[in-house]
Amino acid sequence: MTEAYIYDAVRSPRGKGRKDGSLHEVTATALSSQMLNAVKTRNNLEGHAVEDVIWGNATQVMEQGGCLARTAVLGSDLDERIPGLSINRFCASGMEAVNLAANQVKGGAGDGYIAGGVEMMGRVAMGSDGAAIAVDPTVAQKTYFVPQGISADIIATEYGFSRDDADALAVESQNRAAAAWADNRFDKSVVPVKDVNGLTILDRDEYMRPGTDMQALGSLKASFKDMGEVMPGFDAVALLKYPHLERINHIHHAGNSSGIVDGSAAVLIGNKEFGERHGLKPRARIAHTAKIGTDPTIMLTGPVPVTEKIMADSGMSISDIDLFEVNEAFASVVLRFMQAFDVDHDKVNVNGGSIAMGHPLGATGAIIIGTLLDELERTGKGTGLATLCVASGMGAATIIERI
Repeated sequence: MTEAYIYDAVRSPRGKGRKDGSLHEVTATALSSQMLNAVKTRNNLEGHAVEDVIWGNATQVMEQGGCLARTAVLGSDLDERIPGLSINRFCASGMEAVNLAANQVKGGAGDGYIAGGVEMMGRVAMGSDGAAIAVDPTVAQKTYFVPQGISADIIATEYGFSRDDADALAVESQNRAAAAWADNRFDKSVVPVKDVNGLTILDRDEYMRPGTDMQALGSLKASFKDMGEVMPGFDAVALLKYPHLERINHIHHAGNSSGIVDGSAAVLIGNKEFGERHGLKPRARIAHTAKIGTDPTIMLTGPVPVTEKIMADSGMSISDIDLFEVNEAFASVVLRFMQAFDVDHDKVNVNGGSIAMGHPLGATGAIIIGTLLDELERTGKGTGLATLCVASGMGAATIIERI
Protein backbone atom coordinates (compact mmCIF):
# COMPACT_ATOMS: atom_id res chain seq x y z
CA MET A 1 0.00 0.00 0.00
CA THR A 2 1.12 3.56 -0.70
CA GLU A 3 2.57 5.39 2.30
CA ALA A 4 1.04 8.64 3.58
CA TYR A 5 3.47 11.25 4.88
CA ILE A 6 3.11 14.47 6.83
CA TYR A 7 4.91 17.25 5.01
CA ASP A 8 3.80 20.17 7.18
CA ALA A 9 1.61 21.00 10.16
CA VAL A 10 0.46 24.44 11.26
CA ARG A 11 -1.91 25.82 13.84
CA SER A 12 -3.20 29.12 15.04
CA PRO A 13 -2.63 30.33 18.58
CA ARG A 14 -5.68 29.57 20.68
CA GLY A 15 -7.73 32.60 21.71
CA LYS A 16 -10.06 32.79 24.67
CA GLY A 17 -13.52 31.71 23.52
CA ARG A 18 -15.21 34.81 24.88
CA LYS A 19 -16.21 38.25 23.65
CA ASP A 20 -12.96 39.65 25.05
CA GLY A 21 -10.89 36.95 23.32
CA SER A 22 -8.41 38.15 20.72
CA LEU A 23 -9.99 36.05 17.96
CA HIS A 24 -13.61 36.91 18.73
CA GLU A 25 -13.98 39.07 15.61
CA VAL A 26 -12.47 36.40 13.35
CA THR A 27 -14.89 34.01 11.63
CA ALA A 28 -14.35 30.29 11.24
CA THR A 29 -13.96 30.80 7.49
CA ALA A 30 -11.38 33.54 7.91
CA LEU A 31 -9.28 31.62 10.42
CA SER A 32 -9.46 28.41 8.37
CA SER A 33 -8.45 30.31 5.24
CA GLN A 34 -5.42 31.75 7.03
CA MET A 35 -4.27 28.25 7.95
CA LEU A 36 -4.77 27.07 4.36
CA ASN A 37 -2.81 30.07 3.09
CA ALA A 38 0.01 29.27 5.51
CA VAL A 39 0.26 25.72 4.17
CA LYS A 40 0.20 27.00 0.59
CA THR A 41 2.89 29.64 1.20
CA ARG A 42 5.21 27.56 3.34
CA ASN A 43 5.22 24.73 0.80
CA ASN A 44 5.03 26.69 -2.46
CA LEU A 45 1.84 24.95 -3.58
CA GLU A 46 0.48 26.21 -6.88
CA GLY A 47 -2.53 25.26 -8.95
CA HIS A 48 -4.57 22.15 -8.29
CA ALA A 49 -1.86 20.99 -5.87
CA VAL A 50 -3.96 18.82 -3.55
CA GLU A 51 -6.87 16.50 -4.21
CA ASP A 52 -9.10 17.91 -1.49
CA VAL A 53 -9.33 19.87 1.74
CA ILE A 54 -10.91 17.80 4.52
CA TRP A 55 -11.95 19.98 7.43
CA GLY A 56 -13.51 19.10 10.78
CA ASN A 57 -15.70 21.14 13.07
CA ALA A 58 -18.04 20.00 15.79
CA THR A 59 -20.78 22.63 15.85
CA GLN A 60 -21.86 22.82 12.22
CA VAL A 61 -24.41 25.61 12.39
CA MET A 62 -24.63 29.30 11.43
CA GLU A 63 -21.25 30.56 10.17
CA GLN A 64 -19.75 27.13 10.83
CA GLY A 65 -22.54 25.46 8.88
CA GLY A 66 -22.81 24.36 5.29
CA CYS A 67 -19.66 22.92 3.78
CA LEU A 68 -17.22 25.08 5.73
CA ALA A 69 -14.28 23.31 4.10
CA ARG A 70 -15.28 24.52 0.64
CA THR A 71 -16.07 27.99 1.95
CA ALA A 72 -12.61 28.15 3.52
CA VAL A 73 -10.98 27.11 0.24
CA LEU A 74 -12.84 29.83 -1.62
CA GLY A 75 -11.88 32.34 1.06
CA SER A 76 -8.23 31.37 0.77
CA ASP A 77 -5.60 31.71 -1.95
CA LEU A 78 -5.90 28.07 -2.94
CA ASP A 79 -6.95 27.19 -6.48
CA GLU A 80 -10.74 27.09 -6.80
CA ARG A 81 -10.46 23.67 -8.46
CA ILE A 82 -9.64 22.23 -5.03
CA PRO A 83 -12.91 21.09 -3.43
CA GLY A 84 -13.68 20.78 0.27
CA LEU A 85 -15.24 18.21 2.59
CA SER A 86 -16.57 19.06 6.05
CA ILE A 87 -16.76 16.25 8.61
CA ASN A 88 -17.92 15.92 12.19
CA ARG A 89 -16.65 13.46 14.78
CA PHE A 90 -17.14 15.96 17.58
CA CYS A 91 -13.85 16.46 19.47
CA ALA A 92 -11.96 14.15 17.11
CA SER A 93 -13.05 15.96 13.94
CA GLY A 94 -9.61 17.41 13.21
CA MET A 95 -7.92 14.06 13.79
CA GLU A 96 -10.50 12.22 11.72
CA ALA A 97 -9.89 14.68 8.87
CA VAL A 98 -6.17 13.86 8.99
CA ASN A 99 -6.81 10.13 9.25
CA LEU A 100 -9.29 10.18 6.39
CA ALA A 101 -6.88 12.11 4.20
CA ALA A 102 -4.05 9.71 5.03
CA ASN A 103 -6.16 6.68 4.22
CA GLN A 104 -7.30 8.27 0.95
CA VAL A 105 -3.65 8.70 0.00
CA LYS A 106 -2.84 5.14 1.05
CA GLY A 107 -5.72 3.87 -1.06
CA GLY A 108 -4.59 5.79 -4.13
CA ALA A 109 -7.39 8.38 -4.17
CA GLY A 110 -5.16 11.36 -4.82
CA ASP A 111 -1.53 12.23 -4.11
CA GLY A 112 -1.99 15.04 -1.59
CA TYR A 113 -4.48 16.55 0.87
CA ILE A 114 -4.77 19.36 3.36
CA ALA A 115 -6.66 18.23 6.45
CA GLY A 116 -7.48 19.81 9.78
CA GLY A 117 -10.24 21.71 11.45
CA VAL A 118 -11.55 24.75 13.25
CA GLU A 119 -13.79 25.78 16.11
CA MET A 120 -14.70 29.34 17.05
CA MET A 121 -16.28 28.58 20.39
CA GLY A 122 -16.64 32.23 21.31
CA ARG A 123 -18.76 32.86 18.22
CA VAL A 124 -20.65 29.58 17.77
CA ALA A 125 -21.45 28.18 21.18
CA MET A 126 -20.99 24.50 21.92
CA GLY A 127 -24.40 22.82 21.82
CA SER A 128 -26.03 25.55 19.73
CA ASP A 129 -26.73 23.02 16.98
CA GLY A 130 -29.31 21.29 19.17
CA ALA A 131 -27.75 17.85 18.72
CA ALA A 132 -30.25 15.01 18.98
CA ILE A 133 -28.03 12.99 21.31
CA ALA A 134 -28.78 15.56 24.00
CA VAL A 135 -32.28 16.83 23.17
CA ASP A 136 -34.17 13.93 21.60
CA PRO A 137 -35.71 12.06 24.55
CA THR A 138 -36.05 8.81 22.61
CA VAL A 139 -32.25 8.74 22.21
CA ALA A 140 -31.28 10.40 25.49
CA GLN A 141 -33.33 7.97 27.57
CA LYS A 142 -32.03 4.92 25.74
CA THR A 143 -28.42 5.98 26.18
CA TYR A 144 -28.74 7.32 29.74
CA PHE A 145 -27.44 10.63 28.44
CA VAL A 146 -25.58 12.91 30.83
CA PRO A 147 -23.45 15.99 30.04
CA GLN A 148 -19.73 15.46 29.51
CA GLY A 149 -18.75 16.97 32.84
CA ILE A 150 -20.84 14.36 34.63
CA SER A 151 -19.20 11.69 32.48
CA ALA A 152 -15.77 12.93 33.55
CA ASP A 153 -16.83 12.74 37.18
CA ILE A 154 -18.15 9.20 36.62
CA ILE A 155 -14.69 8.20 35.34
CA ALA A 156 -13.11 9.70 38.46
CA THR A 157 -15.53 7.81 40.67
CA GLU A 158 -15.25 4.50 38.81
CA TYR A 159 -11.45 4.47 38.67
CA GLY A 160 -10.65 6.12 41.98
CA PHE A 161 -9.25 9.54 41.05
CA SER A 162 -9.41 12.27 43.68
CA ARG A 163 -9.79 16.03 43.38
CA ASP A 164 -6.09 16.34 44.29
CA ASP A 165 -5.15 13.90 41.50
CA ALA A 166 -7.04 15.99 38.96
CA ASP A 167 -5.72 19.30 40.26
CA ALA A 168 -2.13 18.06 40.26
CA LEU A 169 -2.42 17.05 36.62
CA ALA A 170 -3.90 20.47 35.80
CA VAL A 171 -1.06 22.32 37.56
CA GLU A 172 1.46 20.24 35.63
CA SER A 173 -0.31 21.01 32.34
CA GLN A 174 -0.03 24.73 33.07
CA ASN A 175 3.62 24.44 34.04
CA ARG A 176 4.49 22.40 30.96
CA ALA A 177 2.67 24.74 28.58
CA ALA A 178 4.40 27.78 30.06
CA ALA A 179 7.78 26.06 29.80
CA ALA A 180 7.11 25.02 26.19
CA TRP A 181 6.25 28.57 25.18
CA ALA A 182 9.28 29.95 27.04
CA ASP A 183 11.48 27.45 25.20
CA ASN A 184 9.92 28.32 21.80
CA ARG A 185 8.82 24.72 21.25
CA PHE A 186 5.78 25.75 19.22
CA ASP A 187 7.60 28.11 16.87
CA LYS A 188 7.72 25.66 13.98
CA SER A 189 3.95 25.27 13.82
CA VAL A 190 2.20 28.34 15.24
CA VAL A 191 1.06 30.82 12.60
CA PRO A 192 0.17 34.28 13.97
CA VAL A 193 -3.38 35.39 13.17
CA LYS A 194 -3.68 38.67 11.32
CA ASP A 195 -6.55 41.08 10.74
CA VAL A 196 -7.75 42.41 7.39
CA ASN A 197 -5.00 45.03 7.47
CA GLY A 198 -2.28 42.45 7.94
CA LEU A 199 -1.65 43.37 11.57
CA THR A 200 -1.02 40.55 14.03
CA ILE A 201 -3.86 40.14 16.53
CA LEU A 202 -2.68 36.97 18.26
CA ASP A 203 0.65 35.16 18.19
CA ARG A 204 0.52 32.93 21.29
CA ASP A 205 -2.03 30.88 23.22
CA GLU A 206 -3.83 33.33 25.48
CA TYR A 207 -5.91 30.99 27.67
CA MET A 208 -2.97 29.82 29.79
CA ARG A 209 -2.76 30.67 33.48
CA PRO A 210 0.95 30.43 34.37
CA GLY A 211 1.60 30.16 38.07
CA THR A 212 -1.56 28.16 38.78
CA ASP A 213 -1.06 26.12 41.94
CA MET A 214 -2.94 23.57 44.04
CA GLN A 215 -4.14 26.24 46.45
CA ALA A 216 -5.72 28.30 43.69
CA LEU A 217 -7.44 25.29 42.18
CA GLY A 218 -8.58 24.10 45.58
CA SER A 219 -10.70 27.22 45.97
CA LEU A 220 -12.79 26.47 42.85
CA LYS A 221 -16.26 24.99 43.16
CA ALA A 222 -16.95 21.67 41.43
CA SER A 223 -18.61 22.67 38.17
CA PHE A 224 -20.98 19.74 37.74
CA LYS A 225 -22.08 19.03 41.31
CA ASP A 226 -25.32 21.02 41.13
CA MET A 227 -26.46 19.64 37.77
CA GLY A 228 -25.65 16.19 39.08
CA GLU A 229 -27.32 16.37 42.47
CA VAL A 230 -30.18 18.89 42.25
CA MET A 231 -33.34 16.95 41.48
CA PRO A 232 -33.98 15.63 38.97
CA GLY A 233 -30.21 15.49 38.64
CA PHE A 234 -28.00 13.70 36.15
CA ASP A 235 -26.36 11.71 38.93
CA ALA A 236 -29.61 9.78 39.30
CA VAL A 237 -29.52 8.95 35.59
CA ALA A 238 -25.94 7.75 35.83
CA LEU A 239 -26.62 5.62 38.89
CA LEU A 240 -29.43 3.85 37.07
CA LYS A 241 -26.80 2.61 34.61
CA TYR A 242 -24.00 2.11 37.13
CA PRO A 243 -25.80 0.92 40.29
CA HIS A 244 -22.56 -0.39 41.77
CA LEU A 245 -21.54 3.23 42.41
CA GLU A 246 -22.98 4.59 45.65
CA ARG A 247 -22.61 8.19 44.50
CA ILE A 248 -20.80 10.32 41.92
CA ASN A 249 -17.71 12.10 43.22
CA HIS A 250 -17.66 15.53 41.57
CA ILE A 251 -14.01 16.57 41.19
CA HIS A 252 -13.94 18.60 37.98
CA HIS A 253 -14.05 22.36 37.68
CA ALA A 254 -12.89 25.07 35.27
CA GLY A 255 -9.27 24.66 36.35
CA ASN A 256 -8.91 20.94 35.65
CA SER A 257 -11.12 20.77 32.55
CA SER A 258 -10.29 21.89 29.01
CA GLY A 259 -10.64 25.55 28.17
CA ILE A 260 -13.22 27.02 25.79
CA VAL A 261 -11.16 28.64 23.02
CA ASP A 262 -11.03 29.58 19.35
CA GLY A 263 -8.50 27.93 17.06
CA SER A 264 -7.64 26.13 13.84
CA ALA A 265 -5.00 23.74 12.50
CA ALA A 266 -3.98 22.20 9.18
CA VAL A 267 -1.80 19.26 8.15
CA LEU A 268 -0.32 18.68 4.67
CA ILE A 269 -0.42 14.99 3.77
CA GLY A 270 0.80 13.26 0.64
CA ASN A 271 2.53 10.28 -0.89
CA LYS A 272 6.16 10.11 -1.98
CA GLU A 273 5.39 11.40 -5.48
CA PHE A 274 3.60 14.43 -4.04
CA GLY A 275 6.69 15.41 -2.08
CA GLU A 276 8.99 14.91 -5.04
CA ARG A 277 6.71 16.95 -7.29
CA HIS A 278 6.73 19.92 -4.91
CA GLY A 279 10.28 19.60 -3.65
CA LEU A 280 9.22 18.67 -0.12
CA LYS A 281 10.76 16.32 2.41
CA PRO A 282 8.45 14.16 4.52
CA ARG A 283 8.59 14.79 8.27
CA ALA A 284 6.67 11.72 9.44
CA ARG A 285 4.77 8.70 8.24
CA ILE A 286 1.16 8.24 9.30
CA ALA A 287 1.59 4.63 10.25
CA HIS A 288 -1.79 3.63 11.66
CA THR A 289 -5.23 5.10 12.40
CA ALA A 290 -8.18 3.85 14.39
CA LYS A 291 -11.61 4.79 15.69
CA ILE A 292 -14.11 3.05 17.95
CA GLY A 293 -17.47 3.44 19.65
CA THR A 294 -17.74 3.24 23.45
CA ASP A 295 -20.25 3.45 26.30
CA PRO A 296 -22.23 6.66 25.57
CA THR A 297 -22.95 7.52 29.22
CA ILE A 298 -19.45 7.46 30.68
CA MET A 299 -18.64 8.69 27.17
CA LEU A 300 -15.03 9.86 27.60
CA THR A 301 -13.17 6.57 28.06
CA GLY A 302 -12.54 6.21 24.30
CA PRO A 303 -8.74 6.74 24.39
CA VAL A 304 -8.31 3.42 26.19
CA PRO A 305 -10.20 1.03 23.87
CA VAL A 306 -9.13 2.86 20.71
CA THR A 307 -5.50 2.59 21.81
CA GLU A 308 -6.02 -1.11 22.49
CA LYS A 309 -7.50 -1.40 19.00
CA ILE A 310 -4.71 0.48 17.23
CA MET A 311 -2.11 -1.58 19.11
CA ALA A 312 -3.80 -4.82 18.04
CA ASP A 313 -4.27 -3.67 14.44
CA SER A 314 -0.67 -2.54 14.10
CA GLY A 315 0.95 -5.40 15.99
CA MET A 316 2.60 -2.84 18.26
CA SER A 317 2.67 -2.54 22.03
CA ILE A 318 2.59 0.46 24.36
CA SER A 319 6.32 0.09 24.93
CA ASP A 320 6.87 0.85 21.22
CA ILE A 321 5.48 4.38 21.69
CA ASP A 322 7.95 7.10 22.70
CA LEU A 323 5.49 9.96 23.26
CA PHE A 324 1.74 10.29 23.78
CA GLU A 325 -0.67 13.15 23.19
CA VAL A 326 -3.90 12.43 25.05
CA ASN A 327 -6.35 15.31 24.78
CA GLU A 328 -6.98 16.85 28.17
CA ALA A 329 -10.73 17.19 27.78
CA PHE A 330 -10.94 16.59 31.53
CA ALA A 331 -8.22 15.56 33.95
CA SER A 332 -9.79 12.16 34.60
CA VAL A 333 -9.52 11.24 30.90
CA VAL A 334 -5.73 11.47 30.98
CA LEU A 335 -5.48 9.92 34.44
CA ARG A 336 -7.48 6.93 33.24
CA PHE A 337 -5.31 6.53 30.12
CA MET A 338 -2.11 6.51 32.17
CA GLN A 339 -3.64 4.11 34.67
CA ALA A 340 -4.91 1.70 32.02
CA PHE A 341 -1.56 1.40 30.23
CA ASP A 342 0.78 2.09 33.15
CA VAL A 343 2.31 4.97 31.19
CA ASP A 344 4.50 7.45 33.01
CA HIS A 345 3.34 11.06 32.87
CA ASP A 346 6.80 12.00 31.58
CA LYS A 347 5.74 10.57 28.20
CA VAL A 348 2.25 12.11 28.08
CA ASN A 349 1.45 15.68 26.99
CA VAL A 350 5.00 16.81 27.70
CA ASN A 351 4.27 20.36 26.49
CA GLY A 352 0.99 20.77 28.31
CA GLY A 353 -2.45 20.22 26.90
CA SER A 354 -5.99 21.48 26.60
CA ILE A 355 -6.39 22.17 30.31
CA ALA A 356 -3.74 24.86 29.96
CA MET A 357 -4.12 25.98 26.35
CA GLY A 358 -7.73 25.16 25.51
CA HIS A 359 -9.66 22.72 23.34
CA PRO A 360 -11.07 24.18 20.10
CA LEU A 361 -13.21 21.12 19.44
CA GLY A 362 -12.94 20.59 15.69
CA ALA A 363 -9.27 21.62 15.54
CA THR A 364 -7.75 19.85 18.54
CA GLY A 365 -7.15 16.49 16.86
CA ALA A 366 -5.04 18.13 14.16
CA ILE A 367 -3.32 20.35 16.73
CA ILE A 368 -2.11 17.46 18.87
CA ILE A 369 -0.81 15.56 15.83
CA GLY A 370 1.29 18.61 14.93
CA THR A 371 2.44 19.06 18.52
CA LEU A 372 3.42 15.40 18.67
CA LEU A 373 5.41 15.68 15.44
CA ASP A 374 7.27 18.78 16.61
CA GLU A 375 8.22 17.10 19.88
CA LEU A 376 9.40 13.91 18.18
CA GLU A 377 11.66 16.03 16.00
CA ARG A 378 12.86 18.20 18.89
CA THR A 379 13.81 15.22 21.05
CA GLY A 380 14.94 12.87 18.29
CA LYS A 381 12.37 10.28 19.28
CA GLY A 382 10.77 7.98 16.73
CA THR A 383 7.14 7.06 17.35
CA GLY A 384 4.16 8.87 18.82
CA LEU A 385 0.49 8.21 19.46
CA ALA A 386 -2.22 10.87 19.60
CA THR A 387 -5.70 10.12 20.85
CA LEU A 388 -8.91 11.83 21.94
CA CYS A 389 -12.10 10.99 23.76
CA VAL A 390 -15.23 11.92 21.80
CA ALA A 391 -18.71 13.05 22.77
CA SER A 392 -21.50 10.44 22.70
CA GLY A 393 -18.95 7.69 23.33
CA MET A 394 -16.20 7.32 20.73
CA GLY A 395 -12.43 7.35 20.51
CA ALA A 396 -9.90 8.13 17.78
CA ALA A 397 -6.16 7.56 17.51
CA THR A 398 -3.23 8.11 15.16
CA ILE A 399 0.28 6.69 15.26
CA ILE A 400 3.02 8.63 13.49
CA GLU A 401 6.63 7.69 12.90
CA ARG A 402 9.24 10.40 12.45
CA ILE A 403 11.25 10.32 9.21
